[in-house]
Amino acid sequence: MRVLVTGASGFLGSHICDALLARGDAVVGLSRGPQRARATNPAVTWHAWSPGAERPPASALEGVDGVVNLVGEPIDQRLSEDAKERIRESRERATKNLVDAISASEPRPLTLLSQSAVGYYGDRGEAMVDESTPSGTAFDSAVCVAWEAAARLAEEIGVRVVVTRTGLVLDPGGGLLKQLLLPFKLGVGGPLAGGRQYMSWIHLDDWARLLLWLLDTESASGSFNATSPNPVTNREFSKALGRVLGRPAAVPVPKLALKLRFGDEMGEILTGSQRAIPRRALDAGFEFAYPDLEPALRDLLGR
Repeated sequence: MRVLVTGASGFLGSHICDALLARGDAVVGLSRGPQRARATNPAVTWHAWSPGAERPPASALEGVDGVVNLVGEPIDQRLSEDAKERIRESRERATKNLVDAISASEPRPLTLLSQSAVGYYGDRGEAMVDESTPSGTAFDSAVCVAWEAAARLAEEIGVRVVVTRTGLVLDPGGGLLKQLLLPFKLGVGGPLAGGRQYMSWIHLDDWARLLLWLLDTESASGSFNATSPNPVTNREFSKALGRVLGRPAAVPVPKLALKLRFGDEMGEILTGSQRAIPRRALDAGFEFAYPDLEPALRDLLGR
């Protein structure tokens, strides 16, 4: 299979490129800085792309069987109006540009696998949510709704579209776990804003395995939660990480501290609760290698 990956030089993109290459697929990567990306992973065929401003080059889509769309500016920042516009453009407009390029290609890729996030559901408290749950109304929910709609435009041209509503992807090399390791190792880690909010997490390897499975499974279409079957509260997460590291996890971080750093709106988003279950993947027979948190953390941290 020949697979095009957008956001291919990022934390998740580089991992999915490696997973595709490891099983013998040819990989085409899109990056703002293809020369730098080529030095990092020369096995990928790199093309330059400015996602919000243009379509990907037609040459990048030549002979491509499937597309994995991971493009998007990080959302964990102060949500000024400029930042909101950049976040929206980097997802909705970039995905529309990608779909336009897919539409113009001949032959077209058979499958578009496009990233979304569990932020789609908004703050749901203790309620369990699956792919049938409607969207929330906050900024991150609205971004996900528009992002998914842009991807689904490819269905109109006969492309199979799968949307992955991804949770917190755990790996010490990036994302949330990387940010938490230092304070927890120093013994100053602990629950955020009381710790009652649910965290929908997934081991990086399970995330990659699920994406490849969705890419290969021709009967799969629509939305899939890319999360572990067993979400935990932030307090449970903090205690498990503390146990794995052999350090206390009793220093709470109040919501006010998050709001001072990220602003009121992002502070609310960061402490929102999504207890998301990957019901569609489980029903279709996908098996998670790391369904429970503590074994996942021990594997990731070699403990």
